[in-house]
Amino acid sequence: MTPIFLGLGSNTEREQRLCAGLDALASFLHDLRCSAVFESSPVGIKSGNFYNLVVSARTDLPLAELDRRLKCIEADNGRYAPERKGLPLDIDVLLYGDLAGNFDGLVLPRTEILRNAFVLWPLALLAPQEVHPLAGQSMAELWGSASIDQQLWPVPFQWRGVELTATDLLQAFPTPR
Repeated sequence: MTPIFLGLGSNTEREQRLCAGLDALASFLHDLRCSAVFESSPVGIKSGNFYNLVVSARTDLPLAELDRRLKCIEADNGRYAPERKGLPLDIDVLLYGDLAGNFDGLVLPRTEILRNAFVLWPLALLAPQEVHPLAGQSMAELWGSASIDQQLWPVPFQWRGVELTATDLLQAFPTPR
């Protein structure tokens, strides 16, 4: 079983799409764990705010098959619909074991880990001791030394009746006005 980390994001029907994505992932991944959920201003596109989170799990699927299944989940949630507005559901492989390199166009570890706060902060909270295969530092160390200029804040979010975002995190980083 290979340990994996996935990044999920949505800027349309955010709660519904993220819950649908998590439900689909739970149907074939093992030991699924979720980070807190964050709202962020869009990066690189003009759109509404995103909800993002990171999940960890274990899989027996080869990387190519995992990626294919993630694309199917995205498609089932309207990602590739011609009339879509916004980004209904995006699921990216961030880490697949300790693989590093280009695997048929899928670059691992995903470069967004080091570039985007909406990936690194939830990853550092979920797996603080996980070491980045190329940077050689833990996610907590990387987050602690990051100087990423992006706006994001934790938001309340429930999946399957469980609150994913801890109350103390919500209180420490209130929603900006």
